Amino acid sequence: MHDFNGMGWGMGWWWIIGIFIIVAIAWMAVKTINNDSNINPPAGKSPMDILEERYAKGEIDKQEFEERKKILSS
Repeated sequence: MHDFNGMGWGMGWWWIIGIFIIVAIAWMAVKTINNDSNINPPAGKSPMDILEERYAKGEIDKQEFEERKKILSS
């Protein structure tokens, strides 16, 4: 017979809390790594490629796209 009022029951909660903390730390690490990779463009992409991607994603509007395109082509 198990003693649910003793240490055995309380240890189950610590395992859950420990797993939650580990998952939270891993999630924050992955999020930080992904944010850092978005700041620095991948090697091999030209500035025009990056500009076209930003326009396609909706990060900039058509007017800003055209202005920056003129700057890049001059």
